[in-house]
Amino acid sequence: MKNLFTQHPNKVGESYLEHFIIAIRFSFKLLTVSCKVFIHAIFPFLFENSASDSISKLNDVLKKRKERLNLDDH
Repeated sequence: MKNLFTQHPNKVGESYLEHFIIAIRFSFKLLTVSCKVFIHAIFPFLFENSASDSISKLNDVLKKRKERLNLDDH
């Protein structure tokens, strides 16, 4: 059973706790972006670029993370 909780984190070079913290932080960032998009839907003059800017930044973080993991595999 333990393997279910540690297999993926170990595969990306993290402990369960490290992976948990990183995933929770990312989740809160996505939740924030989602709230901004919701507000923007009602008030289009608010958060005009913040959602796309935030998603772009998050995507950059994920790309760098993936590149690091791919380099570690070779």
